[in-house]
Amino acid sequence: QVRLVESGGGLVQAGDSLRLSCEVSSGRRFSPDDMGWYRQTPGKSRELVAVIESDGNTNYADSVKGRFTIARDSAKNTVFLQMNSLKPEDTGVYYCNAKKVVNVEGATVNYWGQGTQVTVSS
Repeated sequence: QVRLVESGGGLVQAGDSLRLSCEVSSGRRFSPDDMGWYRQTPGKSRELVAVIESDGNTNYADSVKGRFTIARDSAKNTVFLQMNSLKPEDTGVYYCNAKKVVNVEGATVNYWGQGTQVTVSS
């Protein structure tokens, strides 16, 4: 069974920084392909914040470009999200995601963490 555990959320003021971490563990060998962070606010669907592929390529939501940085330690199956210059609109529950391609057609399985709350006050 694959388990994702996030940490690092909290309450900060606008302009502050936070670093989220997510460790992926499994009872058997598991190497995710893409790892990423998603954000959800009340009444809205979960949206992509940042993703990092197994080869290190990254992609960010336009709203966080230049402020957030995603990184991964593949040896430890851990993904990080460094969030700088935080804004009130960054507030939400941040979910860690690990994606694994399971066949040659490209079908994927997604695994999710339980979420960590980030609140940015103005």
